[in-house]
Amino acid sequence: MTVKDPTSRMLDFEPATRQVAQLLDGVTDDRLSGPTPCEKYAVHHLLAHLVGLTAAFRDAAKKELGPTTGTDPGAALPVLDDDWRTRLPQQLDELAAAWSDPDAWQGTTQAGGVTLTGAVAGRVALNEIVVHGWDLARSTGQAYTVDAASLQSSYELLEPTDDSASGDGIFGTPVDVPEDAPLLDRVVGRAGRDPAWSAE
Repeated sequence: MTVKDPTSRMLDFEPATRQVAQLLDGVTDDRLSGPTPCEKYAVHHLLAHLVGLTAAFRDAAKKELGPTTGTDPGAALPVLDDDWRTRLPQQLDELAAAWSDPDAWQGTTQAGGVTLTGAVAGRVALNEIVVHGWDLARSTGQAYTVDAASLQSSYELLEPTDDSASGDGIFGTPVDVPEDAPLLDRVVGRAGRDPAWSAE
């Protein structure tokens, strides 16, 4: 995985985490086995991934390194625990709070078993929320909006590289999206999603 090292400018996670939290009420039990834009994931896998990544990047922000930050999320399909409806909103709040600390953006940390600078880890964490929030919204037939600062950060982070062109990027091979398309469509295209994807 190749990620450009951005400036250490802090970003506010709260708008993006709040938006994803609002989607959770619209995830009915009958949707849990439905498809998502992530080829190997059903909705319950996607939710479990969100539970795992919010814990991992929360702890990465705090430099509390251990099992949550040292585990490769791609090693196995994630399993959704029964308490996800209370646990995930809480962890989204904790994630936003952790990255509101200037110290989170300094030094080095770890996520997914990979050592990153704080500045890169923060950008990656926010991008995970933005893109997987879109995945969840599309998978469950809900509207999704993202604040401009979070979208711009994701768009810059996902700028195509030699790795992404070969399918080895953060999410996969980018999908061509017109330059005049909405920024959210261009972000998900860079993340290897078809903006027109629908579970219906």
